[in-house]
Amino acid sequence: MKKVRYAAVFAGLILLFLAAMVLNINTGSVDISLPEILRILFWREGDETAVSIIWKIRLPRLLTAALLGGALALSGFLLQTFFRNPIAGPFVLGISSGAKMFLALVTIALSPLLPRMPMPVTVLAAFLGSMVSMAFVLLVSGKIKNMSTLLVVGMMISYICSAVTDFLINFAKEADIVNLTYWSMGSFSAASWSDLRAASMVVLPASVLTFLLSKPISAYALGEGYARSVGVNVKAFRVLLILFSSLLSACVTAFAGPISFVGIAVPHITRLLLKTDKPALMIPASFLCSGVFCMFCDLAARTMFAPTELSVSTVTSAVGAPIVIWLMLKRRKGHEG
Repeated sequence: MKKVRYAAVFAGLILLFLAAMVLNINTGSVDISLPEILRILFWREGDETAVSIIWKIRLPRLLTAALLGGALALSGFLLQTFFRNPIAGPFVLGISSGAKMFLALVTIALSPLLPRMPMPVTVLAAFLGSMVSMAFVLLVSGKIKNMSTLLVVGMMISYICSAVTDFLINFAKEADIVNLTYWSMGSFSAASWSDLRAASMVVLPASVLTFLLSKPISAYALGEGYARSVGVNVKAFRVLLILFSSLLSACVTAFAGPISFVGIAVPHITRLLLKTDKPALMIPASFLCSGVFCMFCDLAARTMFAPTELSVSTVTSAVGAPIVIWLMLKRRKGHEG
């Protein structure tokens, strides 16, 4: 029965992924019928305007949403493994805000020298910011055992980083101010094929390496003592968890800005669907589920109040924040029980 359930969940997610693709491509200021979508995708035949809309705007945007959404879920899953807590995530712990702060700092510092930030520099700056925030969280977590307090500290880190970012923006050029302000809201609207290729070069290898850590993650979930007994180098393993989670969340921040609550909400939704914590199933299922989640959230962001477009972070917060509140209440009742 378990195998049937797992197969059904993956089949359902794949169907939802295909449905999200069709809806994202079809819906917008120009509606394109399903037969025309298929003709354009497979043979690139049809109205020139429709071909251009699909291949230059909608397709790279929805694939970027799927890829970066998957990266966020894996980052959240790794952080939840590291802290052994379902409420840990890159946005809540302030890691995304640290990436945003460093990226703003580097952008403003290099804007007089470079007309456009090279993508490797962008990702590296975001990664360094993530690592700095993570280092502070780890420092605090060694002294604070209460996870609720640690979450409050993470929120304070987020506020501090956001305040520093707003301060830095005051010294930016007018064009940089517009770009940074829009980017800091979180959006997939600027996605292009070149961005998708660059993000894939980071996310896909990191995701594969994360999947290869499935067995050590399973052992670590049973306790550090057990992990050591089956040959896991716990110190090295913890470093890998930090590096991969920071790299994945930094990549998302670099390409789409900070996106809220996906890293917490989606792994938990995936657990509820699968009814298991097995990493070999959770990792691919979370990636796929989060990709679908972000594709639908992006669709809602650009169509709910069209022609005005919401930031995708607004939509993910509206869905993810109640899930986080529910998780905290459930955890509190478990402790009281």
